[in-house]
Amino acid sequence: MTTEDLPLQFARTKRFSLGVPRGFTVSPDGDRVLFLRTASGRSTTSLLWLYENGEERTLADPRALDDGGEVPEAERIRRERARETGAGIVSYATDAAVRLVAFALAGALWTVHTDERGSRRIPTAGPVVAPRPSPDGTHIAYVSGGTLCVVRADGTGDRALAEPEGPEVTYGLSDHVSAESLERARSFWWSPDGDALLVVRVDNSPVQQWYIGDPAHPGRPPRAIRYPAAGTANALLSLHLVDLDGGRVDVDLPEEAVSHPGGEWTDPAFEYVAQADWSAAGPLAVVQTRDQRSAYALSIDPANGATRTLHHLTDTAWLEFVPGTPASTAAAGLVLTTQEGTRGLLMTGTGIRTPEGMYVHELLGTAGDRLYFMAAEEPTEAHVWSYDPENGFVRLTDEPGVHRAAVGGGTVVLDSSTLDGQTVTVLRDSVPAGRIQVLAERPVIRPRPRFLTLGERGLRAALYLPTPYESVSYESVSYELASSERASSESGPGRLPVIVHSYSGPGGQTVVQATRWHHAVNQWFADQGFAVLSVDGRGTPGRDRAWETAIHGDQLTPVIEDQADAVRAAAELFPELDTSRVAIRGWSFGGYLAAGAVLHRPDVFHAAVAGAAPTDLRLYDTHWKERYLGHPDVQPGPYDRCSLVAHAHKLTRPLMLVHGMADDNVFPAHMLRFSAALLAAGRPHTVLPLAGATHLVAQEGVIDTLLRMDLDFIKKSLDLRTA
Repeated sequence: MTTEDLPLQFARTKRFSLGVPRGFTVSPDGDRVLFLRTASGRSTTSLLWLYENGEERTLADPRALDDGGEVPEAERIRRERARETGAGIVSYATDAAVRLVAFALAGALWTVHTDERGSRRIPTAGPVVAPRPSPDGTHIAYVSGGTLCVVRADGTGDRALAEPEGPEVTYGLSDHVSAESLERARSFWWSPDGDALLVVRVDNSPVQQWYIGDPAHPGRPPRAIRYPAAGTANALLSLHLVDLDGGRVDVDLPEEAVSHPGGEWTDPAFEYVAQADWSAAGPLAVVQTRDQRSAYALSIDPANGATRTLHHLTDTAWLEFVPGTPASTAAAGLVLTTQEGTRGLLMTGTGIRTPEGMYVHELLGTAGDRLYFMAAEEPTEAHVWSYDPENGFVRLTDEPGVHRAAVGGGTVVLDSSTLDGQTVTVLRDSVPAGRIQVLAERPVIRPRPRFLTLGERGLRAALYLPTPYESVSYESVSYELASSERASSESGPGRLPVIVHSYSGPGGQTVVQATRWHHAVNQWFADQGFAVLSVDGRGTPGRDRAWETAIHGDQLTPVIEDQADAVRAAAELFPELDTSRVAIRGWSFGGYLAAGAVLHRPDVFHAAVAGAAPTDLRLYDTHWKERYLGHPDVQPGPYDRCSLVAHAHKLTRPLMLVHGMADDNVFPAHMLRFSAALLAAGRPHTVLPLAGATHLVAQEGVIDTLLRMDLDFIKKSLDLRTA
């Protein structure tokens, strides 16, 4: 019997995500907790579960329902934007009391009541996307073919509320930028009384159309995608109020910001609907300018659509919003993002903000006058905090790790990930009342990251050494060196070649004291006889504003400098690291970093594997790239400096490019244009196209084989042969 190794386990468990509970919703009385989870660490079908009275039970199992139909195209796109790889019930929504639950399964609408057993299929005129019950549980709104529809919870009265005026218009669906870069997945919100909705209308007609073909199946037509690349037109967004009787009111959104920060490129036009909500205080929206340096928090009059500016947010670099905002409580008033010094929360009703030096990752929810949020004081950790006027700021978690929570009434569901594993604890009135099972498999190898603070910039890094190195002398793990290396006093059989595996881009951290798939993968590479180093450099979240904006105007140079400095600093602490043999690998921004490192710092990095790398930054979307580099027509310099294609002639080290040929986030054109430039410059390189793969590669037989191919390429490139 063949023992399953880490790469195969990694593939079969979908990066160890199967069996992990997620998507928690707590009822307002704190009695019920809903969540999603597969039945085991190998099952790929997600079920809906209920935790109540200290016990959990299955509320809806898609395997027992008729789910044999096709997933609608709009839902497939939504899942790709959310990096959703599972099947079954992958999202759901509830009424205000968390009694009625609605979900879509292969385009069909289903409901289930938390106090009953058995799901009910609700007939609809077309395939269903994003169903959401009204707060009172009497109706369910959903999108079908770009039309916002509503049906009564008893299955009667199915009708359209807002129909698109053309083939490129939708109501209630997010455009590419909102879903991918702003992470606004929702595009309609019920009124508290359940008699009307605030809805986003999207007109994609100004957006350029790109195509993705399937080279492995030349008989299939290419897929058309509206993709707003940097410097090109965005979708036209507007807000509308629609009621259940068919009435409609257009929201009067402002066209431009006043008192707008200046700069080399300014565009004060409001092109983005960043956030929206409809609470007891009324409908609310946050709109952002094209250059992302101004945002208005607007109240909306539901009677006539008139807007009033509640708060004007500005920043000289860019504005970034804390997920979960805006929110409000009676004591705090409107709660918004602030970026003065460190990203935090501003309670506009009192003027109180989260303490300086506390980086707020997310506003988790409210219960009465109490706010719950996730924040970091040390970049490698994130803890759950609460705030209310009586107790002030209170940290609810202690153990080093990454902690999240869902709240309702007096119940807090604490989702804690530490280096020892993941636990989900249910607290009632601050006292542990039970646990929700985590069914995920543990990796077949135990990760052993050493967390380091390196260099004058205090770079947070994790170092992984071979498992035998941790328990016995390293002499038991060695390589037979090439003859040229035997003559070198700088390399020897007792020294470790180095692999740098970092993401180090905006919005992502890999150096965290928590259970993460990359810890296991890095340990596997280390156990092949390497020292593996992961570094969170400038531009990553979790630190102060100056750290995040250090990449403004140049997304490449500071990031590469940090990786190079970390290699040198780690080698000073651990002389076993052989800095004459350093490879770097990564995916997405990490792939961009890996390729850039061998182009610009071949003195430090001697080989690279670059997966899904955005090589021509003019080909990436408006919101994400203009945030850091400006408008390419006005500021071409940053794009020329940071794009890899223009520097292809500098390659002198082995480089393997890997790319999914169905990637609609970083299009395959990035890899193909870079490869063409390398060929034109006479620079040998390796290209590995992944047929049918998207930006998130998860298929068994692909992701596991890819890890082994990465390893083989690195060994060959560093001229290593196992002894």
